[in-house]
Amino acid sequence: MSYIDWFILISVLLAIIIYGIYKSRTTKNLDGYFLSNRSMPWYLVLLSIMGTQASAITYLTGPGQAYTDGMRFVQYYFGLPIAMIVIAYVFVPVYNKLKVYTAYEFLENRFDVKTRSLTSFLFLISRGLSTGVSIYAPSLILSSLMGWNIYLTNVVMGGVLIIYTMAGGARAVAYTQTLQMIIVFVSLFIIAYIAVNMLPEGMGFSAAVKEAANNGKMNVITTGFKESGFDWKDKYNIWSGLIGGFFLALSYFGTDHSQVGRYLTAKNIKESQRGLLMNGLVKVPMQFGILLIGVLIFSFYLHHRAPVFFDNAKKEIAEQTVMKDSLQSIEAKYNEASAKGNLQLANVQRAAYKETIKKALPGDEANDTNFIFLRFVKDNLPVGLIGLLFAVIFLSAWGSIAAALNSLAACTVVDFHKRFLVKDETSFEDYKVSQWYTFAWGVFCIIIAMFAHNIGNSLIEAVNILGSLFYGVILGIFIVAFGIKSIGAKAVFYSAIISEIMVIGIYYADIISFLWLNVIGAVLVVAIAYLLQITFAQKPSVK
Repeated sequence: MSYIDWFILISVLLAIIIYGIYKSRTTKNLDGYFLSNRSMPWYLVLLSIMGTQASAITYLTGPGQAYTDGMRFVQYYFGLPIAMIVIAYVFVPVYNKLKVYTAYEFLENRFDVKTRSLTSFLFLISRGLSTGVSIYAPSLILSSLMGWNIYLTNVVMGGVLIIYTMAGGARAVAYTQTLQMIIVFVSLFIIAYIAVNMLPEGMGFSAAVKEAANNGKMNVITTGFKESGFDWKDKYNIWSGLIGGFFLALSYFGTDHSQVGRYLTAKNIKESQRGLLMNGLVKVPMQFGILLIGVLIFSFYLHHRAPVFFDNAKKEIAEQTVMKDSLQSIEAKYNEASAKGNLQLANVQRAAYKETIKKALPGDEANDTNFIFLRFVKDNLPVGLIGLLFAVIFLSAWGSIAAALNSLAACTVVDFHKRFLVKDETSFEDYKVSQWYTFAWGVFCIIIAMFAHNIGNSLIEAVNILGSLFYGVILGIFIVAFGIKSIGAKAVFYSAIISEIMVIGIYYADIISFLWLNVIGAVLVVAIAYLLQITFAQKPSVK
């Protein structure tokens, strides 16, 4: 990377840090650190919600997902706009009325402290694991740029984020996410424009999309039906997106405190609702645009030879093993097929290269999806824009991970520390202990990032799978809390434990797509809780 790129990258990042510190001035208590004194207007709530969801994973691996699997991933978001309406008019009024710090305080009012603690614990586990993967994503960039060991880059990236979040709290997160999202949108538009301009002369945007469509990449709507019937293991289709995506979005935005904490910062209920409803309007088009960049990159590589393997660092390691000659032979055949325009044969050789890397590096999944966008940027973007693009990925990482660390600390302090350990601290003591819990969660997430290097799925898919293992059960608890008054605390508590075990078992049995786990988890909690409530009601009392 050139000196100009380094200058742009460092300048943008320093500007964001300084801006965040400047805007982070607030009262040093829980209300200020976690909820920014409930003072945010709707547009800051909107950008904070979007910035929290759209992590570096979204921009780094979203285009790679489209490059390999086409546009059908966008269906994952089809249920989101409906979920935003439900949350805005059902969840938000309850949270606003109770003036809660976390979503799980409501559950103690409705059930008991055991149910509140269990649900908060499930959130902490799911969000902690997902945030660890999110730290790994920008670490890929540092590793690629500096040639550093990936474990070292995880420590550097995570350490910067810990300091950033400890210093500013929710207010710094909200204001910096606003600036980050503006830079992100402008940069992605520029990259898409450049990708089209680098196509052969006379070939514009529509021709590139048409060419990608001829190769099966514009599969925006898929039904999931095959000759044998509906494929329940098909990951992305309109039904899993509308139904499974609705349940996932309802749980993520309605019960996951990394998101609930964003709209609890709003100055009133109307501002929270506007932020959520606007997110429902813009999220699907935004994700469509990000995936479309991957489609344009695919069209670009139809006319320019793509690397046989996009993860160059892993490629170099594999070529130092006894499989070196085999890898070089396959790459030569791949280059020959690509030069002749024989895409089918080139794909065969690319698949053979991946299989050989697996032999060279036992236990490695040889998945380079996460590196497609990064490699395209490094190899093809002009000086200056490379630094800007990497700054965008760092900024999106900082925004989403800072919000996650802030929410993890909030739930730990409010749902556990002040509930069970120390109840009578001063406001300033609450503030300081919140900072230390932020630090502790940052360390935990760095440790998780250390194990993310060999994830077989694309990172964007891996994070959503992690969420789906827990979100359905958490949502089921809230459905009972909001809508089924006849079910009590004991029934829903044991139902949640049983349901979570069953969901994890179903996932490992690999019998259904992960999006459906959100539906299954919620339905199981409601159904089992109903049956347990009947059983408990019929059990004779001991005299």
